[in-house]
Amino acid sequence: MISVTPAAANQIRESARQGNMQGMPLRIAVTRMENGSFHYALGFDDTSREGDNVFTSEGIDIVVAPHSLPMLDGTVIDYVEIDGKNEIIFVNPNDPAQQQPET
Repeated sequence: MISVTPAAANQIRESARQGNMQGMPLRIAVTRMENGSFHYALGFDDTSREGDNVFTSEGIDIVVAPHSLPMLDGTVIDYVEIDGKNEIIFVNPNDPAQQQPET
């Protein structure tokens, strides 16, 4: 399951409005890089592909390809201020860069 915070949902809706893409689902993908880090991609996509997983969170339809789902399961998409700039972030328990060391 992938979820979107209310702040992120508002930003996604605004981006869709600005790009004249209202009503299109948000496709989210992740690729594991050679060093093990995750590289995220997202964009509006109205093309359905075989095996796509579809979720709805905060009124946002989310589409994820089967190969990305295990790496994205449990992810929360948020919109936060970082160093004075607002950004979409992925809070992903599967991302090695975000895992807390065991104590």
